Amino acid sequence: MTEKHIIFGLHAVEAAVKRDSEHIRRVYLEQGRRDERARQLEGQVRAAGVALERVKRRVLDELTDGQRHQGVAAEATLPGPGDERQLARLLDDLNEPPLLLILDGVQDPHNLGACLRTADAAGVQAVIAPKDRACGLTSTVRKVASGAAEIVPFIQVTNLARTLRELRERGIWLVGTDLGGEIDLYQADLAGPLALVMGAEEKGLRRLTREHCDQLVKLPMLGTVQSLNVSVSTGICLYEALRQRRG
Repeated sequence: MTEKHIIFGLHAVEAAVKRDSEHIRRVYLEQGRRDERARQLEGQVRAAGVALERVKRRVLDELTDGQRHQGVAAEATLPGPGDERQLARLLDDLNEPPLLLILDGVQDPHNLGACLRTADAAGVQAVIAPKDRACGLTSTVRKVASGAAEIVPFIQVTNLARTLRELRERGIWLVGTDLGGEIDLYQADLAGPLALVMGAEEKGLRRLTREHCDQLVKLPMLGTVQSLNVSVSTGICLYEALRQRRG
Protein backbone atom coordinates (compact mmCIF):
# COMPACT_ATOMS: atom_id res chain seq x y z
CA MET A 1 0.00 0.00 0.00
CA THR A 2 1.31 3.45 -0.92
CA GLU A 3 0.82 6.76 0.84
CA LYS A 4 1.21 10.37 -0.23
CA HIS A 5 4.11 12.10 1.48
CA ILE A 6 6.03 15.35 1.45
CA ILE A 7 9.75 14.64 1.68
CA PHE A 8 11.93 17.59 2.61
CA GLY A 9 15.58 18.37 3.20
CA LEU A 10 18.44 18.08 0.71
CA HIS A 11 19.69 14.63 1.74
CA ALA A 12 16.22 13.10 1.86
CA VAL A 13 15.10 14.49 -1.50
CA GLU A 14 18.39 13.61 -3.21
CA ALA A 15 18.17 10.04 -1.92
CA ALA A 16 14.52 9.69 -2.95
CA VAL A 17 15.18 10.95 -6.49
CA LYS A 18 18.24 8.74 -6.85
CA ARG A 19 16.68 5.52 -5.51
CA ASP A 20 12.98 5.85 -6.20
CA SER A 21 12.38 8.54 -8.83
CA GLU A 22 9.33 6.79 -10.30
CA HIS A 23 7.43 7.53 -7.10
CA ILE A 24 8.37 11.23 -7.01
CA ARG A 25 5.64 13.36 -8.56
CA ARG A 26 7.26 16.78 -8.26
CA VAL A 27 10.21 18.50 -6.62
CA TYR A 28 9.89 22.04 -5.25
CA LEU A 29 13.02 24.15 -5.03
CA GLU A 30 13.20 27.56 -3.38
CA GLN A 31 13.52 30.39 -5.89
CA GLY A 32 16.40 31.99 -4.04
CA ARG A 33 18.58 28.88 -3.93
CA ARG A 34 21.18 29.16 -6.70
CA ASP A 35 24.13 27.56 -4.92
CA GLU A 36 26.10 24.59 -6.25
CA ARG A 37 24.20 22.09 -4.15
CA ALA A 38 20.86 23.34 -5.47
CA ARG A 39 22.13 23.27 -9.08
CA GLN A 40 23.31 19.68 -8.63
CA LEU A 41 19.93 18.67 -7.27
CA GLU A 42 18.13 20.43 -10.11
CA GLY A 43 20.24 18.56 -12.66
CA GLN A 44 19.62 15.25 -10.89
CA VAL A 45 15.86 15.87 -10.84
CA ARG A 46 15.68 16.82 -14.51
CA ALA A 47 17.87 13.86 -15.52
CA ALA A 48 15.46 11.55 -13.71
CA GLY A 49 12.53 12.99 -15.64
CA VAL A 50 10.85 14.37 -12.52
CA ALA A 51 8.93 17.65 -12.69
CA LEU A 52 10.65 20.53 -10.91
CA GLU A 53 9.08 23.80 -9.82
CA ARG A 54 10.77 26.89 -8.40
CA VAL A 55 8.61 28.33 -5.61
CA LYS A 56 8.74 30.98 -2.92
CA ARG A 57 9.92 30.01 0.53
CA ARG A 58 6.46 30.43 2.05
CA VAL A 59 5.16 27.68 -0.27
CA LEU A 60 7.78 25.30 1.11
CA ASP A 61 6.96 26.40 4.65
CA GLU A 62 3.31 25.51 4.04
CA LEU A 63 4.13 22.18 2.39
CA THR A 64 6.33 21.11 5.29
CA ASP A 65 4.28 22.63 8.14
CA GLY A 66 7.12 24.98 9.00
CA GLN A 67 9.78 22.26 9.32
CA ARG A 68 13.44 22.95 8.44
CA HIS A 69 13.27 22.06 4.74
CA GLN A 70 16.58 23.62 3.50
CA GLY A 71 14.77 25.10 0.52
CA VAL A 72 13.67 21.83 -1.05
CA ALA A 73 10.71 19.46 -0.82
CA ALA A 74 9.21 16.70 -2.94
CA GLU A 75 5.71 15.34 -3.39
CA ALA A 76 5.88 11.55 -3.45
CA THR A 77 3.79 8.41 -3.37
CA LEU A 78 5.77 5.98 -1.24
CA PRO A 79 5.24 2.56 0.33
CA GLY A 80 3.65 2.77 3.77
CA PRO A 81 4.54 0.52 6.71
CA GLY A 82 4.27 -3.23 6.25
CA ASP A 83 2.27 -5.58 8.47
CA GLU A 84 2.57 -9.05 9.99
CA ARG A 85 1.90 -10.81 6.69
CA GLN A 86 4.62 -8.87 4.91
CA LEU A 87 7.02 -9.64 7.74
CA ALA A 88 6.26 -13.36 7.40
CA ARG A 89 6.87 -13.25 3.63
CA LEU A 90 10.11 -11.33 4.12
CA LEU A 91 11.41 -13.89 6.61
CA ASP A 92 10.34 -16.81 4.41
CA ASP A 93 12.32 -15.37 1.49
CA LEU A 94 15.57 -14.69 3.38
CA ASN A 95 18.65 -16.61 2.26
CA GLU A 96 20.76 -15.54 5.23
CA PRO A 97 20.35 -15.45 9.02
CA PRO A 98 17.90 -12.68 9.95
CA LEU A 99 19.09 -9.48 11.57
CA LEU A 100 16.05 -7.54 12.77
CA LEU A 101 15.61 -4.39 14.84
CA ILE A 102 12.60 -4.12 17.15
CA LEU A 103 11.72 -0.73 18.63
CA ASP A 104 9.38 -1.02 21.61
CA GLY A 105 7.42 2.23 21.52
CA VAL A 106 9.93 4.79 20.21
CA GLN A 107 7.92 8.01 19.84
CA ASP A 108 10.44 10.64 18.78
CA PRO A 109 10.58 10.90 14.95
CA HIS A 110 14.22 11.98 15.08
CA ASN A 111 15.12 8.82 17.00
CA LEU A 112 13.16 6.61 14.62
CA GLY A 113 14.75 8.25 11.60
CA ALA A 114 18.23 7.82 13.06
CA CYS A 115 17.49 4.16 13.90
CA LEU A 116 16.33 3.50 10.33
CA ARG A 117 19.46 5.11 8.94
CA THR A 118 21.70 2.97 11.14
CA ALA A 119 19.63 -0.13 10.38
CA ASP A 120 20.21 0.39 6.66
CA ALA A 121 23.95 0.86 7.18
CA ALA A 122 24.21 -2.30 9.32
CA GLY A 123 22.28 -4.53 6.92
CA VAL A 124 19.10 -4.96 8.95
CA GLN A 125 16.39 -6.71 6.94
CA ALA A 126 13.43 -5.14 8.75
CA VAL A 127 12.62 -2.69 11.54
CA ILE A 128 9.58 -3.70 13.61
CA ALA A 129 7.48 -1.47 15.86
CA PRO A 130 4.02 -1.54 17.45
CA LYS A 131 1.21 0.44 15.83
CA ASP A 132 0.04 1.97 19.10
CA ARG A 133 1.93 4.57 21.14
CA ALA A 134 4.84 4.61 18.72
CA CYS A 135 6.04 6.86 15.91
CA GLY A 136 5.22 5.97 12.30
CA LEU A 137 6.80 7.00 9.00
CA THR A 138 6.30 10.76 9.19
CA SER A 139 7.96 13.32 6.92
CA THR A 140 10.39 14.16 9.73
CA VAL A 141 11.34 10.50 10.07
CA ARG A 142 12.02 10.28 6.34
CA LYS A 143 14.14 13.45 6.43
CA VAL A 144 16.28 12.23 9.33
CA ALA A 145 16.62 8.79 7.77
CA SER A 146 18.11 10.35 4.62
CA GLY A 147 16.64 7.76 2.26
CA ALA A 148 16.78 4.74 4.55
CA ALA A 149 13.02 4.91 5.23
CA GLU A 150 12.47 4.05 1.55
CA ILE A 151 14.93 1.14 1.65
CA VAL A 152 14.58 -0.70 4.97
CA PRO A 153 11.19 -2.44 5.40
CA PHE A 154 9.35 -0.82 8.31
CA ILE A 155 6.80 -3.16 9.87
CA GLN A 156 4.08 -2.02 12.25
CA VAL A 157 2.40 -4.81 14.20
CA THR A 158 -0.83 -4.87 16.17
CA ASN A 159 0.47 -7.07 18.99
CA LEU A 160 4.21 -6.86 19.61
CA ALA A 161 4.23 -9.67 22.19
CA ARG A 162 2.62 -12.05 19.70
CA THR A 163 5.14 -11.04 17.03
CA LEU A 164 7.98 -11.73 19.47
CA ARG A 165 6.59 -15.22 20.14
CA GLU A 166 6.34 -15.91 16.41
CA LEU A 167 9.94 -14.79 15.87
CA ARG A 168 11.09 -17.14 18.64
CA GLU A 169 9.18 -19.99 16.97
CA ARG A 170 11.23 -19.30 13.84
CA GLY A 171 14.42 -19.79 15.83
CA ILE A 172 15.28 -16.09 16.00
CA TRP A 173 17.16 -15.16 19.20
CA LEU A 174 15.63 -12.13 20.91
CA VAL A 175 18.16 -9.92 22.67
CA GLY A 176 16.80 -6.96 24.61
CA THR A 177 18.77 -4.05 26.05
CA ASP A 178 18.04 -3.20 29.65
CA LEU A 179 19.85 -1.45 32.48
CA GLY A 180 19.33 -4.62 34.52
CA GLY A 181 20.66 -6.93 31.81
CA GLU A 182 22.37 -10.07 33.05
CA ILE A 183 25.43 -9.74 30.82
CA ASP A 184 27.43 -7.09 29.03
CA LEU A 185 26.58 -6.52 25.34
CA TYR A 186 30.08 -7.61 24.34
CA GLN A 187 29.65 -10.98 26.07
CA ALA A 188 26.50 -11.82 24.11
CA ASP A 189 26.44 -14.09 21.06
CA LEU A 190 24.90 -11.99 18.29
CA ALA A 191 26.14 -13.97 15.29
CA GLY A 192 23.08 -16.14 14.55
CA PRO A 193 19.45 -15.38 13.63
CA LEU A 194 18.88 -12.30 15.75
CA ALA A 195 16.36 -9.63 16.66
CA LEU A 196 17.68 -6.74 18.75
CA VAL A 197 14.95 -5.29 20.96
CA MET A 198 15.37 -1.65 21.99
CA GLY A 199 13.23 0.19 24.52
CA ALA A 200 11.49 3.54 24.26
CA GLU A 201 12.94 6.89 25.30
CA GLU A 202 13.33 7.10 29.10
CA LYS A 203 11.00 4.16 29.84
CA GLY A 204 13.03 1.38 28.23
CA LEU A 205 11.47 -2.00 27.49
CA ARG A 206 7.93 -2.67 28.64
CA ARG A 207 7.52 -5.52 31.11
CA LEU A 208 5.81 -7.89 28.65
CA THR A 209 8.40 -7.18 25.97
CA ARG A 210 11.20 -7.81 28.44
CA GLU A 211 9.67 -11.14 29.45
CA HIS A 212 9.58 -12.32 25.82
CA CYS A 213 13.31 -11.71 25.28
CA ASP A 214 15.65 -14.71 25.36
CA GLN A 215 18.41 -12.59 26.85
CA LEU A 216 18.83 -9.13 28.32
CA VAL A 217 22.09 -7.28 27.84
CA LYS A 218 23.40 -3.98 29.14
CA LEU A 219 25.80 -1.44 27.72
CA PRO A 220 28.86 -0.70 29.86
CA MET A 221 28.42 2.75 31.42
CA LEU A 222 31.68 4.01 32.90
CA GLY A 223 30.76 7.62 33.50
CA THR A 224 28.04 9.43 35.44
CA VAL A 225 25.40 9.21 32.69
CA GLN A 226 22.79 6.55 33.47
CA SER A 227 21.66 5.74 29.93
CA LEU A 228 22.13 6.65 26.26
CA ASN A 229 19.72 7.94 23.64
CA VAL A 230 17.90 5.02 21.98
CA SER A 231 19.32 5.80 18.54
CA VAL A 232 22.87 5.86 19.96
CA SER A 233 22.31 2.56 21.79
CA THR A 234 20.86 1.06 18.63
CA GLY A 235 23.95 2.00 16.66
CA ILE A 236 26.28 0.47 19.24
CA CYS A 237 24.30 -2.78 19.41
CA LEU A 238 23.81 -3.19 15.67
CA TYR A 239 27.46 -2.65 14.91
CA GLU A 240 28.54 -5.13 17.57
CA ALA A 241 26.18 -7.63 15.93
CA LEU A 242 27.62 -6.76 12.53
CA ARG A 243 31.18 -7.18 13.83
CA GLN A 244 30.38 -10.63 15.14
CA ARG A 245 28.53 -11.71 12.02
CA ARG A 246 31.42 -10.69 9.78
CA GLY A 247 33.90 -12.31 12.10
